[in-house]
Amino acid sequence: MKKLLVRWERYIKESGKTLKASGDGTIITERLKKRQLLRATPGQVLLLGFAAIILTGAVLLTLPAAVKPGGEINFLNSLFTATSAVCVTGLIVVDTATHWTLFGQIVILSLIQVGGLGFMTMGTFFAVLLGRQIGLRQRLIIQESLNQTDVAGIVRLTRYVLLFTLITEFIFGLILAARWSVELGWQKGLWFGLFHSISAFNNAGFDIFGGFRSLTMYTEDLCVTLCISTAIILGGLGFAVNVDLLQYFRGAKKRFSLHTKLVLFTTAFLIAAGTVMFFFLEYDNTLQNLSPAGKVMASYFQAVSPRTAGFNTLDIGALHSATQFFVIILMFIGASPGSTGGGIKTTTFASLLVYLCSMVRGKRDFDVFNRRLGQELINKAVTILLLCSALVVSVSLLLSITERADFLSILFETTSAFATVGLTMGLTTKLSAAGKVVLILTMYLGRLGPLTVAFAMARQKRKTLLHYPEEKINVG
Repeated sequence: MKKLLVRWERYIKESGKTLKASGDGTIITERLKKRQLLRATPGQVLLLGFAAIILTGAVLLTLPAAVKPGGEINFLNSLFTATSAVCVTGLIVVDTATHWTLFGQIVILSLIQVGGLGFMTMGTFFAVLLGRQIGLRQRLIIQESLNQTDVAGIVRLTRYVLLFTLITEFIFGLILAARWSVELGWQKGLWFGLFHSISAFNNAGFDIFGGFRSLTMYTEDLCVTLCISTAIILGGLGFAVNVDLLQYFRGAKKRFSLHTKLVLFTTAFLIAAGTVMFFFLEYDNTLQNLSPAGKVMASYFQAVSPRTAGFNTLDIGALHSATQFFVIILMFIGASPGSTGGGIKTTTFASLLVYLCSMVRGKRDFDVFNRRLGQELINKAVTILLLCSALVVSVSLLLSITERADFLSILFETTSAFATVGLTMGLTTKLSAAGKVVLILTMYLGRLGPLTVAFAMARQKRKTLLHYPEEKINVG
């Protein structure tokens, strides 16, 4: 204890701070207190960091070099596009292919990559390359950005994340480049392959085919369907799950963690259920002119894409109302924690189902895969559900006031922005200035997560010393 006090005093003296020792030996410094109050939390750093990147991207997209001749230079449109790219959403108010120059498209692609991986992950990569040490504070911020429960091994995880991302994007980029080089030429095919590979893995949904068509001309193309959908799934599983899978298949681990099991099971269930629902709901509508194999491929792709990717091979506006509402549900659930996707996350959805089943069966424990989920985790899942629902309802109400559209289109657009999906029923290009601002904030909150934003904005936690008497109320 004495050695610890000596080291602490030495640190304070070297920092030029005035010491005030209390009678019980506790060191109190006024400057240290002020520094602690002014120091931003990891959540606040993420909020400010993403905002700074978005503003930088908006400024770059406002430059004349970013806009094609004849295109309008509009800061609000640039801000909307930059926010959509950094938040890996994919909603666009101007056509990416016809409005932006090659420079503008490179800016958008860079924003997608930084936004998908997180600016702290990219910063750590360059710091490691330069041989710099990663401090505890930086590790805590990385932990928050990757949504990890432990700071141990976070730098090693960051290396895995970057390596896995670059290899995956490179492989799918080459395959897609080979496919599109046949019809576009090798130079354009290579650029298209790289752009859409990065956009798909980061669940961004941006495309450069033009005409707001997305991938509707490749509905029955097996290569494009499988490459894009597989990249979306790998990006949406979460980096921790991908690392767990790699270690398992390499023999470094003998079993999956509970988190990995829940993510894989829930993801497989949502894709399978989504494929079946799309097939039967749209069989006599958007799928009717496709071959049997094409019907299955299109149903599978549209089951994968709403979970935060934003690509579409079917006309979303032409879907049945029931199908569109089902897509809203898939978008709201979203991808998995620590991934490039949004939504309430698959593990939150699974935890809520476990909680519901336990309550209905009258069980006190929340058991899944021979493991028990803690009460604190269930409370967090319920909080996330309530906050996200409140956000979607509030934004839908605001857009109902600012926009002239039917409510289903507004709810679809709101959920797409919150869950960072990018699918639209055609409302995005018709948004008013107020509607664009509302969706910019929605995409920003959706990418960071309402709970992260709430914790970042709240004061420091204080231990409650006073508890009021408990009294029961009637519910249900």
